[in-house]
Amino acid sequence: METLDRIATGISTQLENAPDFVSPLLAVLLACAAGLAVHWIGYRILDRVISEKNITGRSLLRRARRPLRLAAVVAALAWVLPNVRLYGWQDGAAHLFLVLLIILVGWTLILLTNHFAERAVRRHRLDVEDNLSARKFVTQARVLRRTVTIILGIFTAAGVLLTFESVQKYGAGLFASAGAAGLVVGLAARPVLTNLIAGLQIAITQPIRLEDVVIVEDEWGWVEEIFATYVVVRLWDWRRMVVPLSYFIEKPFQNWTRESASIIGTVFWYLDYTVPIGEMRAKLEELAKASPLWDGQVVNLQVSETEKDSIAVRGLVSARTSPQAWDLRCEIREKMIDWLQKEHPQALPRLRGNMEIRSRDEPDMSSKGEAPVTP
Repeated sequence: METLDRIATGISTQLENAPDFVSPLLAVLLACAAGLAVHWIGYRILDRVISEKNITGRSLLRRARRPLRLAAVVAALAWVLPNVRLYGWQDGAAHLFLVLLIILVGWTLILLTNHFAERAVRRHRLDVEDNLSARKFVTQARVLRRTVTIILGIFTAAGVLLTFESVQKYGAGLFASAGAAGLVVGLAARPVLTNLIAGLQIAITQPIRLEDVVIVEDEWGWVEEIFATYVVVRLWDWRRMVVPLSYFIEKPFQNWTRESASIIGTVFWYLDYTVPIGEMRAKLEELAKASPLWDGQVVNLQVSETEKDSIAVRGLVSARTSPQAWDLRCEIREKMIDWLQKEHPQALPRLRGNMEIRSRDEPDMSSKGEAPVTP
């Protein structure tokens, strides 16, 4: 006990002889440490209390860990600062407390937005075959969540900046001269604002959705992710195309899954005039019915074009998705060519020529520029 009394006496003596700002600074540091300790103990208790089966509660606790730590520090400072003589640091401490409070409020709002958006999205599955309604909802939820997060971040940063007197004066001057300065700021922020507005339009009108099959800049792929300012398109060869959100509002593009994923595929054959169209049509129906890729809706064969030496035969087959339609087209094309080679080889494209037989004494009129007379 005597040793502890000596240590306490020594610390009090050192604090009395220390500068005036040491005691308040030490009090602030101790308050921050106490707040962090309370947060650590409280988090461990809640982590043990909340059951593993309570997925929502554990997810919210995990996301709230950092904001709760900041809230504990702010609460400790709010309790200590009024009882400490800061010797001229009162205004700075009050300003710091206000900034931390604004950050805490903005952070909490962003946390709640992300939590409830992901909780709503979790109920809709994208890994099922008929996922049109799920893709609609998930696209809206994700785009709106990111837009709201950016807006909350901007307002939080603006709130922090407006606590500084110099920024308040600059903002008042900017609003007072809202001519050239406002025009310059508007032009500088135009790309960001354009994409943010485009994101809201896409969320509401939905010209594209997640996992939509699109053709953009002559490239075929799927909409992999929609961010606040750009869209990632996963191309068929695993490349990624990054496209601004405004592109899908201002420029034309193809969306193959706008209403449903079903699509009609086209297969062309260029054949001789002797091809039996009726048998070929029956063979196409047979091949389509035997394929698991065909959805049972559309199968048709027509002569779509005639040329001097060949005809163009077009086959139509439908499938449930565009990748299946591509595989079905390749399968039908290959099997039909194999059938023609075996059953009707004369129907494959060929070049014709005339063979002319003349006697030895008959003059060659073609050498004199005259066409020979064919008997």
